[in-house]
Amino acid sequence: MKFQYKFQNLLGTVYRNGDLLFTPDGNSVISPVGNRVTIFDLKNNKSTTLPVESRYNYTSLDLSPNGCTLIAINEEGEAHMISLISQTIIHKYRFKRKVRCVKFSPDGKHFAVCKENNVFVFKAPGPYSGEYNAFIMERVFHGAYDETTCLDWSFDSKILAVGSKDMATKLYPIDKYANFRICSLGNHTDAIVGCFFEENNYDITTISKNGQTCIWECSIDPKDLVPLDMVPSKKKKRNSSESDEDDVDATKALERTEEEITKALSEVNVNDEDSQNKDISKLFYKRLARHYLADDVRKENKEAVLTSAAYHKKTKILVTGYSTGAFFIHELPDVNIIHSLSISEQKISSISLNNTGDWIALGCSGLGQLLVWEWQSETYVLKQQGHSNNMSCITYSTDGQLLATGGEDGKVKLWNIHSGFCFVTFSEHTNAVTAVAFSGNKKFFVSASLDSTVRAFDIIRYRNFRTFTSTRPVQFSCVAVDSSGEFVAAGGQDIFEIYLWSVKTGRLLEMLAGHEGPVSSLAFSPTLTSTVMVSVSWDKTMKIWDTIEKGSAHETVMLASDGISLAFKPDGQEVAVATLNGQISTFNLRTSQQVASIEGRNDLGSGRSETDLITAKKSLEAKSFTSLCYSADGESLIAGGQSKNVCIYNVKEALILKKFEITQNRSLDAVDDFINRRKLTEFDNIALIEEREETEGGNVSIKLPGVRKGDMSARTIKPEVRVFSLQFSPTGQTWAAATSEGLLLYGLNNSYMFDPWDLQIGITPKAIKDYIHDNDYGNALKMALKLNETNLIQEVIESVPIKDIELLVGDLEEKYIQRLLVVIATFLENSRHLEYYVCWARHVLTFHGPKINAQKILPTLLALEKSLLRKNEQISKICDFNKYTLQYVAHLGETLSKKENNEPKMEVDSEEENDLEIREPSDEEID
Repeated sequence: MKFQYKFQNLLGTVYRNGDLLFTPDGNSVISPVGNRVTIFDLKNNKSTTLPVESRYNYTSLDLSPNGCTLIAINEEGEAHMISLISQTIIHKYRFKRKVRCVKFSPDGKHFAVCKENNVFVFKAPGPYSGEYNAFIMERVFHGAYDETTCLDWSFDSKILAVGSKDMATKLYPIDKYANFRICSLGNHTDAIVGCFFEENNYDITTISKNGQTCIWECSIDPKDLVPLDMVPSKKKKRNSSESDEDDVDATKALERTEEEITKALSEVNVNDEDSQNKDISKLFYKRLARHYLADDVRKENKEAVLTSAAYHKKTKILVTGYSTGAFFIHELPDVNIIHSLSISEQKISSISLNNTGDWIALGCSGLGQLLVWEWQSETYVLKQQGHSNNMSCITYSTDGQLLATGGEDGKVKLWNIHSGFCFVTFSEHTNAVTAVAFSGNKKFFVSASLDSTVRAFDIIRYRNFRTFTSTRPVQFSCVAVDSSGEFVAAGGQDIFEIYLWSVKTGRLLEMLAGHEGPVSSLAFSPTLTSTVMVSVSWDKTMKIWDTIEKGSAHETVMLASDGISLAFKPDGQEVAVATLNGQISTFNLRTSQQVASIEGRNDLGSGRSETDLITAKKSLEAKSFTSLCYSADGESLIAGGQSKNVCIYNVKEALILKKFEITQNRSLDAVDDFINRRKLTEFDNIALIEEREETEGGNVSIKLPGVRKGDMSARTIKPEVRVFSLQFSPTGQTWAAATSEGLLLYGLNNSYMFDPWDLQIGITPKAIKDYIHDNDYGNALKMALKLNETNLIQEVIESVPIKDIELLVGDLEEKYIQRLLVVIATFLENSRHLEYYVCWARHVLTFHGPKINAQKILPTLLALEKSLLRKNEQISKICDFNKYTLQYVAHLGETLSKKENNEPKMEVDSEEENDLEIREPSDEEID
């Protein structure tokens, strides 16, 4: 078993808070998901989370015009310059304050950052600027009187427009010009939300929080801007006080009146002989119109506030989002409404448009919702939403292709591992879902909830086809399906009984009593020949049942502490139990004897919450593992709980093999072991002080005593880092963890791993290639499998003629078969030679199938099944499309041929024939 697991993807969280971006080609959306960044490929229907992690949640993002460099800034002001080619952080910079907005210039030479009332302009590294050192500051502007909120560049990257909370928009020149210094646009009565330049001129549109939209016209064309360097030396000398002024301190420029600027420009024209015939016109703005966009929204809700805006310069489309969850599309400059839609009841936090203006990306931070809407056809390109509350449980399907998750919001979701998208959501439960379990045949799965129901969902038809209930209302805390898929069992939390139902009839078969505390976990034996069920409870007991054959008769095993979670070994011979004292105990089911014990409390680790009155070391005494799962080969055990750590143990040796830290996000609570000294004052921890707003009863920063999951109506708290559920994939290649961050997937990356097997001195790449050259494919394949280099194995396999595969596979020894199947399953995922590798798989299973120990190499067989099923799904769609297309073409050809056969001769020809018959010769022709 290999443990080089690396972070692979993040599911269940599609948007948290911050800026949404489209890539330059318009086919992908970049979304901040907490302290990570996810790219949603809309063309290929796939999501990928970058292997980059910040110490706090990302809020401000922007992408360079060439689509290679991403700047992401977190809520504490730490900026990361990320290369999307290598998917790594190439530079870091600390602004030490919250950053509101970041924007690249259209020419890619600069990027601007808004912090407090300042605007910083940096040189962007790359071929456009000729600079390869990151974050070289070029200009700083201090013109705003309050916090800056938004910015935009002119089309030629010469002017920067910055909106702020002081209800004004300032325009700053990047270079120095004779007829333009700094301009301020007012006339708003609330904070500026967006300011947008037009495509080929300096006209600008500004939008404020109350929905006021002002359209401004510039007095000059872009070509009329006169750089200060082009003014002759006399003018420079006369205006040396102006030229020496740096835009770093723009207050002087702001204090100058229009008369002074006009006088200075007139002196230039009068005193300079060379420029007497040259007209230098001053740049100023004239307001053409003012519109009130929020009036339509406030008819339904008077408290509606404009929260976000985006503008597409080519098509002149303006999109505005509101706190009511509605968005409107207007056409500028007439501000005609052309489309509107309400997507939720939460505010729209961010809006973005793609390069053609057809797709609109909308993010709602309250629901964690991400939508891509095509407004012309009024269809969803992408509609994804995670669980609105914590994800409480997960389970893999038997082939490892699907994941089912249950949340505290009462929803059950199915996820595709390959694409990373949720493709169906079930919302039949009316309370928190506590457990989910797949059937062995992958046709359905069941979920238990605190609403006193256990529901079975059909994966093929996407419907709830069975609802199991008890004789009296019970809050179900756990659920299990037997290996045959005929029986479902669930344990009660408030009534200490286990209930057994038949899936076919839906009838309650047994009520198993015996536990004296809440049933925390139960599971059926995974083997087909066994009908054993095991349950653990808070009454410090583990009970072994054979309900199908012996009814309520059971065997009791005493535990050292309260039982919290259990997991069966894949062969069904052993079971592992996690108890409240932080230990993991394994038992042999036949003898009911304890086999091993793992002391894992110190490995679990513990962080200190901001409002904790005890240290992390003391709180560790109350921590324990809450989720367990065996690896696919049964040699290892993965465990997690009320901590940021996930541990993998060797069961036989009772030793820890690997520890994973699932997050370093300080935006979550209880990540650090110590409280920052800055938060400790003479009045103790400052986090224990309630921070109310001016009006009493506003948002309060600390949580209610004893509350861990949050009180949404009264107080806002930081979620506490925790692992709610863990699951190993049946193929053994990945494992998943349901955490406060979302659903994290970790997988093995075998491409960079040299792992030889039974290696000898003569086994070298040169020797293998010599065997291939001599057509000795058997020895070449055996040596390549021993060397275990992917490229070499692929070269050997693909050099074997298809007619020789059957003979070669028949001569292979049994010890090579498992490794060969793993290789075939891997190549089936990515290779174009589908039929060729299917032939290899067919011959291997035909010759060696009866001799294969299926239980021993079950993960390999499941990996092969997963590859074949995925290819089948992909090709079947193409085949169906081609089949129906060919049927349509054939039918169309038949219809056209019938029309041609039924049509009469052309009228023109018939008239010509009649003319020839009727026409008589004239007298001249007779003569």
